[in-house]
Amino acid sequence: MSNDPRLRLSPSSVGDYTNCPQLYKYRSIDKLPQPPNLDAERGTLVHTVLHDLFESLPADRTVSTAVDLLPSRWRAQVAAKPELAQMVSDEKEWLDRASSLVKTYFTLEHPESFEATHREMHLEDDFAPNVYLHGYVDRLDIAPTGEVRIVDYKTGKAPRAGWEEKALFQLRVYALLYWKSHKVLPRLLQLIYLGDGKIIKSNPTTADLEFAEKSLRKTAKEIFISIDKDYWPPKPSRLCDWCYFKSICPAHN
Repeated sequence: MSNDPRLRLSPSSVGDYTNCPQLYKYRSIDKLPQPPNLDAERGTLVHTVLHDLFESLPADRTVSTAVDLLPSRWRAQVAAKPELAQMVSDEKEWLDRASSLVKTYFTLEHPESFEATHREMHLEDDFAPNVYLHGYVDRLDIAPTGEVRIVDYKTGKAPRAGWEEKALFQLRVYALLYWKSHKVLPRLLQLIYLGDGKIIKSNPTTADLEFAEKSLRKTAKEIFISIDKDYWPPKPSRLCDWCYFKSICPAHN
């Protein structure tokens, strides 16, 4: 656990606070434990396979190579979290579903045609004297001509029309962090949705990143106020049905 006294912000923690300050408190302030979530664990497995795929030579970055990686990567995941073995009653069905997501990836990109410059790249910034901003990028590609592409894999389905901007906020934070540390404005942001085979793309501008920075500073200020007042209002929504903390949340008791 970090001894850094600063507020640690990431796209996921900002999303928690924006969606529900009470959820943020449970996760980031109280640090309450949560059991593994099978959807999240499936996402981890697929991410691991797509990460390791680029260890192969370009000609070997095929569907069969990727699918063949699944069993060993799943065994490693279970070794790290033994409780997963009891949660997955039908391992074949589990791996078949993960295999379907991996196969969808190959309909959207051609991994044999490019090199993934960075995978699981950690970006960070001393955002303010009392705020540390960071995040992990699934993939960051740098073209021979210098253009930067930031890619994030999602194992769910693409958001419905009108919600793309909210989905892109995460990648704009990554782009902001890269811009601050490398003085290079990424050319393309790309969200790859393996659940339905869709891609959301955006060409960020400096204005986009400045707006993201302004939003982050506003959220950080609101979190400090919540901490000072110990005020964490829940925001009931349909997301509550998937929240592990629903049984202890004051909105439902």
